[in-house]
Amino acid sequence: MKNILLILCALMLSFGVQAQDKNIKTVTIPVKGNCDECKKRIENSADINGVKLAVWDEKKQSVTVTYRTDKVSQEQIEKAIAAGGHDVNGLTADQKAYNKLPKCCQYRNNKCEEGKK
Repeated sequence: MKNILLILCALMLSFGVQAQDKNIKTVTIPVKGNCDECKKRIENSADINGVKLAVWDEKKQSVTVTYRTDKVSQEQIEKAIAAGGHDVNGLTADQKAYNKLPKCCQYRNNKCEEGKK
């Protein structure tokens, strides 16, 4: 009898975990940048309500984002990153925000060589 109860409890818990995952999505989005400072800015810009995790990869020039589809859309995440000054998935960054980037981070015209020797 105890074994049956344990099995039923385990099944109920596993169904509950699956139900929570249906609104979680992970996507990889192209985002331009140059350096670790860009990485921090991109990840911070993507950190909006509903985003669980955002990790930018300099070599791939993309950010991998895990988010709740019931709280935020991919488009909202992209707009937040663009507002931070970085071109994302064909969306051009806000020009004022881009102009405020440190020279090293102005990826359209420069490559950051600081700390890469």
